[in-house]
Amino acid sequence: MGVCTSKPRANPTLSSPNSVTHTETTSNAKPRSNGENPTLTHINSVKKSPLFPFCSPSPAHHLVPSKSPAASTPRRFFKPPSPAKLIRAVLARRHGSVKPNEDTIPEGSKAEVVALDKNFGFKKHFENEFELGKEVGRGHFGYTCAAKFIEGNLKGQQVAVKVIPKAKMTNAIAIEDVRGEVKILRALTGHKNLVQFYDAFEDHDNVYIVMELCEGGELLDRIISRGGKYSEEDAKAVLTQILNVVAFCHLQGVVHRDLKPENFLFTSKDENSELKVIDFGLSDFVKPDERLIDIAGSAYYVAPEVLLRAYSTEADVWSIGVIAYILLCGRRPFWARTESGIFRAVLKADPIFYEPPWPSLSDEAKDFVKRLLNKDPRKRMTAAQALGHPWIKNYKDVKVPLDILVFNLMKAYMHSSSLRKAALKALSKTLTIDELHYLKEQFTLLEPNKNGTISLENIKVALMKNATDAMKESRIPDLLASLNALQYRRMDFDEFCAAALSVHQLEALVRWEQHARCAYELFEKDGNRAIVIEELASDLGLGPSVPVHAVLHDWIRHTDGKLSFLGFVKLLHGPSRSLV
Repeated sequence: MGVCTSKPRANPTLSSPNSVTHTETTSNAKPRSNGENPTLTHINSVKKSPLFPFCSPSPAHHLVPSKSPAASTPRRFFKPPSPAKLIRAVLARRHGSVKPNEDTIPEGSKAEVVALDKNFGFKKHFENEFELGKEVGRGHFGYTCAAKFIEGNLKGQQVAVKVIPKAKMTNAIAIEDVRGEVKILRALTGHKNLVQFYDAFEDHDNVYIVMELCEGGELLDRIISRGGKYSEEDAKAVLTQILNVVAFCHLQGVVHRDLKPENFLFTSKDENSELKVIDFGLSDFVKPDERLIDIAGSAYYVAPEVLLRAYSTEADVWSIGVIAYILLCGRRPFWARTESGIFRAVLKADPIFYEPPWPSLSDEAKDFVKRLLNKDPRKRMTAAQALGHPWIKNYKDVKVPLDILVFNLMKAYMHSSSLRKAALKALSKTLTIDELHYLKEQFTLLEPNKNGTISLENIKVALMKNATDAMKESRIPDLLASLNALQYRRMDFDEFCAAALSVHQLEALVRWEQHARCAYELFEKDGNRAIVIEELASDLGLGPSVPVHAVLHDWIRHTDGKLSFLGFVKLLHGPSRSLV
């Protein structure tokens, strides 16, 4: 669901890198004539492209030869049953194409027996405001045309119009996807790397979504024209723009769910043209601490937690990690001959970093990609954190934007026991300069008072400065209620570091053991004290039915009744991980 450019294209080749266009579709199906990556919403329409491994499922051709286990059919490597059958059933339901004998997902919903309401409440008389031009792209559910304003201040200005025939909307889900896309496009405003939305119209036959016309082609086309590989500096230029706009979306409480090179367009053919993210047809609002369960996205870019049906904004960051991997080496990190193999690779395989060109790339670049492709979403960097990573933070004065994760972590901190707060403060004192960079940027964005502290008012102001209508829809302002204790007190930078650090992300670092040991030594000096199991159980919120003595027996040293190292590490994670 994006904006078209240029002409519909045939199979891409190196000899014709400019004969490309973005194919416009509706929310759930994006088949392309060039054999694009299989999309979860049309997984049975996979085609092959013999030239570029990042556009096709074929394992026979690489820009760089691979010896990776993931480069062959992964059946020989993986025992778990394929999730492909489950996913096909989910998608069949979404498309209204379930056959009588096909398996479906037991979601408790009944068959639709009422007539579908295809009236969206959009503006009428599209033809009075726009002159529709030639078709420039076509997808499974719709097509896109060039158009121009007929009158007003924008008379003559070119736009892209996505035309979605109502006849293609065969179930309530398809209708809701169109409604949801327009709602998100209206709500998300004010970022330079976000495609501009003008308006939505409808008549008896079609829905018309009017957006900015981007004439520079897709990021995918640029990758192809370069033979599939970017230099580190050129990759940074692309990734900083992607991370910036995705961090903006996440702050508003919007998860895109279909980030891939096809869904980023350049505004012009200029080499330094700005990138715009498009296609919000699979996007959704997500509340703080909420997890989505419906499967959506494109197979090669889908995060493992999406396949496991419990995910949030972290899934977008995984997709960016796949894009970063492709930019730097010209190959996909996870792929196979079949969609089943792709899903198994995403769930179980590890990306390869020992084959060319990875040995010649910087250690920081490899660390950057690895931290985006961590299979545990809690240990994955956020988009905002990635902009503070050593590999990218000094690229053309990159600024770290406000990160919604900070407020979620502060919420957990404010509801923690004094014992856990002491443990987190000890851990925060072990952070390196690089690890503190992101936290310093976040603290600065909250505009601390003259005495170097922040309060609830600082957080309110910071959120409102960045708010769009999407933020209200995703209920992010409700976070303020959970931070209400700050209304009566102040937090300095040292305490902010303790409140806003992610223990899970620190665990993903190779130096985690060193962090934990040093923090425990500090805790022993300043915060450790004799404690009884019942008190610890109360701090962790364990109910009377839990056999606390058996569970917490190793957490406390029998010699002096103080917290052991094991207990200290477990305590850092808080109640959600207390029994792990």
